[in-house]
Amino acid sequence: MFDFLTLKPETFGLDFSDSSLKIIRLEKKRGGLKLVSFGETFIRPGVIKNGEVKNKEVLVKTIKRAVSEVRGEKIKTRHVNVSLPEEKAFLEVIQMPQTLEEDLKSAVVYEAENHIPMPIEEVCLDSQIIPALSNHLDHQDVLIVALPRKIIYSYVECLKEAGLEPMAFEVESMATSRALIKNEVSAYPVLTIDFGATRTSFAIFSGYSVRFTFSLPFFPQKLTEDVARAMKIDLVKAERLKLKYGLDLRKSKEEEEVYCALNNSSAELIEQAKKYLDYYYTHIFHEHLPGKERGIKKVLIYGGGANLRGLDDFLSRELSLPVDFANPWINILSENKKDKAGLSQSESLKYVIALGLALRGFKN
Repeated sequence: MFDFLTLKPETFGLDFSDSSLKIIRLEKKRGGLKLVSFGETFIRPGVIKNGEVKNKEVLVKTIKRAVSEVRGEKIKTRHVNVSLPEEKAFLEVIQMPQTLEEDLKSAVVYEAENHIPMPIEEVCLDSQIIPALSNHLDHQDVLIVALPRKIIYSYVECLKEAGLEPMAFEVESMATSRALIKNEVSAYPVLTIDFGATRTSFAIFSGYSVRFTFSLPFFPQKLTEDVARAMKIDLVKAERLKLKYGLDLRKSKEEEEVYCALNNSSAELIEQAKKYLDYYYTHIFHEHLPGKERGIKKVLIYGGGANLRGLDDFLSRELSLPVDFANPWINILSENKKDKAGLSQSESLKYVIALGLALRGFKN
């Protein structure tokens, strides 16, 4: 299925994680975009572990089932934009001399060897020039992204066996920025936090590009286990209390116990996050932005775990930054049409990466 005027194939977004895959298909409707297909299918534990495919046969069957069981319109195209695991990716902004683009390509490969912590022949390397938002530069900023070839090829094999044709692969943070950053440009650094099922991923975006990423082993099930351990109750009751009270300020004794368990569990996340943010400011911070205030001005949270009650206020207090729930429709629907997206706000937070991948199909 192709766009007749451009011969560009219609695509949909497919977001992999260790525990599930999510699908989003958008379509042009009356001059805009509309959600027409979506779905989430859970993946059997151990099929994908830490971003690596461990059981191709089961994953192929899961992909086929996910595509066939989407809600909304049936997916007829086999062309797909796919996420790649952030924890397996190397991403860095490097500085290169001003030169012609054809000369820059070979120079980037040579320079990348000094930055990538793995043999260059074992990775797939991509790069893009980052325009300066302000100031004339005596150099070029170039974003380099590298992933092990074996990781990418394992996903390619599974997709092809499932009858799909991958058109593009992207690390999660790049798909996220396309979905959450208005027009994909920001005059100040924005921190995005993805509270996923098996990890929490952070990315800093400024100007026209992702600048810094890191992931931590913090996930909803760990919070449930910590509540169960602290209160000496079973996991089912701990999960119910976690969802009921969350990190809201304490009132009853039961709320106090839940809050203390979640607060203690989250303390390590905050401590580690602050260390990475300090590293970013002291070692990596290299951006060409207008104005004098160039620190992080906003935090956007998303992912299934972001719906924990009180999480936004808790993070705002601990990080001393304004924290908002992300708007995954900011580059798709106008603000007054957001409630017509077809997904609730809380459910939309799970589909951010898939939405960013689907949006790629409409970009030049």
